[in-house]
Amino acid sequence: MSAAAPTGPTGPTGRIVLLVTSPRLPAGLLTAAAWDAVRVHPVLAGAESELCTAVRAAGAKVTVTETPVPDLLATVAAHGAAVWLAGPAGDEELARELGLRLAREPGLAELELMYGSWDPPGARLLDAVAVMDRLASPGGDPWKRAQTHATLARYLLEECYEAYDAIVADDLGALREELGDVLLQVVLHARLAENLPEGERWSIDDVAGGLVAKMVRRNPHVFAGTEVGGIDEITENWERIKRAEKPLTSVLDGVALSQPALALAAKVLHRVERAGLDLPPPEPAAGADETARLGAGLLETVARARAAGLDAEAALRQATLDYAATVRAAERDSDPAS
Repeated sequence: MSAAAPTGPTGPTGRIVLLVTSPRLPAGLLTAAAWDAVRVHPVLAGAESELCTAVRAAGAKVTVTETPVPDLLATVAAHGAAVWLAGPAGDEELARELGLRLAREPGLAELELMYGSWDPPGARLLDAVAVMDRLASPGGDPWKRAQTHATLARYLLEECYEAYDAIVADDLGALREELGDVLLQVVLHARLAENLPEGERWSIDDVAGGLVAKMVRRNPHVFAGTEVGGIDEITENWERIKRAEKPLTSVLDGVALSQPALALAAKVLHRVERAGLDLPPPEPAAGADETARLGAGLLETVARARAAGLDAEAALRQATLDYAATVRAAERDSDPAS
């Protein structure tokens, strides 16, 4: 079925354009060069697709074939050029087969790779949303479909802690993986929210849209041309805009109460200090039990750490890890088999 394309003194005159597009973008979003190619040359594809429909809507003819290599070569022989609409995966096997054939018979045609569209940064997030939608839909993963925001809460904390551990360990490879697990929790929570009653439900687009709007509002030095004198002024603007968005009834509004106790104490003390309130940590009441006296002592320790510019949470964590290493070393020393 194949035929040789006419050749000249400089080589083949036939041309096969392998048109690759992003499956994550609307089918009609093609470059000007891609539209020129499909309007001028015969177009072939391996299966019907949204891209085939878009090309036909623009007035071009698309032929679907199950024998791509011989049909492409025959089309080139008859018309001088042909365009192949690659499938979502890029049709690498076809490109390899064509490349080998044209390497053996270079006079048949030249193979050109053309990108009609390509993934923008963040495009794989669309894949994450699509995969999660399948997992959390009927016929998907029963475990994920059975979860609620409440049952998933501990997993969100665990994944955040694991990401934190990767940062502390300066393991960027592990951090990339752990951030993926954090993202999984975000995408799953958003997908489950789509099942809420009408008027309460929201989606991952609502999450992302709210985040984008917040970043734009709170960074006027980037998006609105506001002049700033440095990082301190940027921080002040952020806090001022935040207060305007969410008027506070207390300086402690927005403090995450479920965070570890030392970190919570440091945050509360920071808010009190920033508000200019002269409220030192209280002494335990007369006759207070041992727990109350211990709590007051720990709060005072956190206050002293802040005054010295130290992080009490990080200090206790490091001391505990050092102690854990001592324990392991002692276990190794006492193990006759070691």
